[in-house]
Amino acid sequence: MFAYPVLTDYLRKLRGGSQPVLVRASDGELYVVKFANNLQGSNVLFNECAGNLLYRACGLPVPEWKVLKVDASFLDRNPACWIETEHGRRRPEEGFCYGTRYLGGRVLEVLPGSSMSRIENRACFWLAWMIDICAGHTDNRQALFVENSKGGLHAVFVDHGHLLGGPRGEQEPNDLASRYLDLRIYEPTSLRSLQLIKRFVTTIDFEGLWLQVQDLPMEWRTDSACHRLSMCIERLSNDELLGNIVNKMARCHSQAHGRDFVHGQHLQKAPVGAVLCFGV
Repeated sequence: MFAYPVLTDYLRKLRGGSQPVLVRASDGELYVVKFANNLQGSNVLFNECAGNLLYRACGLPVPEWKVLKVDASFLDRNPACWIETEHGRRRPEEGFCYGTRYLGGRVLEVLPGSSMSRIENRACFWLAWMIDICAGHTDNRQALFVENSKGGLHAVFVDHGHLLGGPRGEQEPNDLASRYLDLRIYEPTSLRSLQLIKRFVTTIDFEGLWLQVQDLPMEWRTDSACHRLSMCIERLSNDELLGNIVNKMARCHSQAHGRDFVHGQHLQKAPVGAVLCFGV
């Protein structure tokens, strides 16, 4: 039987509606952990896993993740990790929890407009937007930016808890809900390039992805979460639907930036104002 790493040392709480915590596990690694009975909803952990697997299948950068275990002794020793509610502290559930590997080094959450050109994988944000539309992402796309020794930034996509109709699987977001807040991150591109992204999506091994999802803890696989993931895969497998989504993405973005997409080229019509937005 596979032995899951166990939480051993609590370090601190982190920001976020699901009240994640930074911990060390028995494998010696640091993880950002979300508990099963978080305040946001019963589908959060499934959404996190499914989103990470989906993004990884598309070649998008995401942190490594694992199913971890939390036992009673850890919770007894570390009441500071308990979930804060309006009625007082709630003890996290024992058993399985979700952990993403902590990103070391210099990591940025907020970027000024002058730093956009330092991001080495900006094109990934177009594909992420397409995936999020099909996955019913109900929140703005979030990313962290890891700085390398040469000053370049590498975007890593995080926080998938609001995919698949949200933490409870009951929301119907519009196509703009999942864009990254600072629209300057979407580097100018052509409609032809977006069509190439669309064709790439249709080559993904969705059957293999679904099999990986079946290995998640049974209690995470709620009916609503599994149904939403099935709908997402159907959308991503529908070439005609993806074509409509690509056209809508191009139209929405060109309107926001004062650009037109003509014969696969972008034509700038007006300068974009400088706005500083939070990435997370």
